[in-house]
Amino acid sequence: MVSDRHSIKEAIEEAITVSRENVTYTHIGDLGGLEVLQANYHHQTFSRHSHENFCIGLIDEGAQSFYRTGGEHVAPSGWITLVNADDIHTGSAASENGWSYQAMYPSESLLMSLSRDLKTPSGSAPYFPNAVINDPYLAVQLRLAFTLLKTSENKLLKESILFSALTILMMRHGKTRVEASPLLKVQSQILIVKSFLDDYPEENVSLLELSSLVSLSPYYLVRQFQKATGFPPHAYQIQARLRKSRSLLKYGHSISDTAMMLGFHDQSHFHRHFKKSMGVTPKQYIKTL
Repeated sequence: MVSDRHSIKEAIEEAITVSRENVTYTHIGDLGGLEVLQANYHHQTFSRHSHENFCIGLIDEGAQSFYRTGGEHVAPSGWITLVNADDIHTGSAASENGWSYQAMYPSESLLMSLSRDLKTPSGSAPYFPNAVINDPYLAVQLRLAFTLLKTSENKLLKESILFSALTILMMRHGKTRVEASPLLKVQSQILIVKSFLDDYPEENVSLLELSSLVSLSPYYLVRQFQKATGFPPHAYQIQARLRKSRSLLKYGHSISDTAMMLGFHDQSHFHRHFKKSMGVTPKQYIKTL
């Protein structure tokens, strides 16, 4: 009897905690579909994943723990989190009561256009070496930008504040990533495989077919691919499928059709991967459109 009461109490407490989790995902049409997230998380954990866009977050309450290529980090309230485009990262609570935060996902092209004339006339894509920064002034500017993105109908006002905050971020904390050139032959071969998975994520391609495509042994291909991207080919394929799934959902495809078209085993399999990567379910994502 006591154990039953204890189990019921645990179930009630867990239900209350889960109910506190809420997520608002928004697409800002004025800014080319800039995606903005506001969330309160307690049990949410993000699996290893990556985005084609940058992720700039601001912790409102609690603390977040996350991995970003190279190490583990903790961001407390008021601090800013930075994830570069294609950086592998995770996310979970670093405090007992979880964490609340706001995040935006600007594209590389947007940041390049904002950096025009700062260092080079044509601009350059930034690279943020630090995953977590403590910059109170910038935090105030970002918080104002988040507020205006949600509430203001004045395009000139909200774009001025947003672009100013992003430019300050790049000037204070951004660097230009140095790429090795020319590419070694094996690097170009890995890029061919990566491009194939990006262009045709729904294909049920085999490792033998990929290795034959670039004349590498399967074992060597897996090792070099993971070294270059941070993912083995099968895991990278899931990331590519999730990226394409957002486009399909935006164009009106149903969740079940999207899951089937992209080669997920079933709708629940798609749902689980999407939530682990995006922090919202496919259904919640559709509502924001």
